[in-house]
Amino acid sequence: MHAHGASKPSGGFDVKALRAFRVLRPLRLVSGVPSLQVVLNSIIKAMVPLLHIALLVLFVIIIYAIIGLELFIGKMHATCFLPGSGMIAEEEPAPCAISGHGRQCPINGSECREGWHGPNGGITNFDNFLFAMLTVFQCITMEGWTDVLYWVSLCTTSSTSCDCHTPLAEMSI
Repeated sequence: MHAHGASKPSGGFDVKALRAFRVLRPLRLVSGVPSLQVVLNSIIKAMVPLLHIALLVLFVIIIYAIIGLELFIGKMHATCFLPGSGMIAEEEPAPCAISGHGRQCPINGSECREGWHGPNGGITNFDNFLFAMLTVFQCITMEGWTDVLYWVSLCTTSSTSCDCHTPLAEMSI
């Protein structure tokens, strides 16, 4: 007996899984209405070219993800910390450059070091192929691409302004 009092035969076939196919019932109307047949046939014929376009977009995402891996791997995990502690020095942390060109910590006495998960909860980075593809997809959809450009420019350029041109800026063109 189950908690609800109903018993289920052991080893039996669960018919509830087949109920999902009830969604396809309206397709029976297509056989009776010729104009609906034309529309459905057009949609089916458009699937192959749409698949080709999707593969082309996937190829472009893969190419830019590889470029992002080569240029920006591990660059977005350093931020300003208070010396001698694991506390982040800024309310809204942003990437900084540990050495060389890039943003230096603006708060007196803070130091730039590794240990931060990164922007967007650690999702926006180029540390592995899948996150790189996700970051490139974010740039292609133009949702937050300016933030990604800003973060990459902070940890890779010699100025703190976004007047610089990085390969990431070319992705949105």
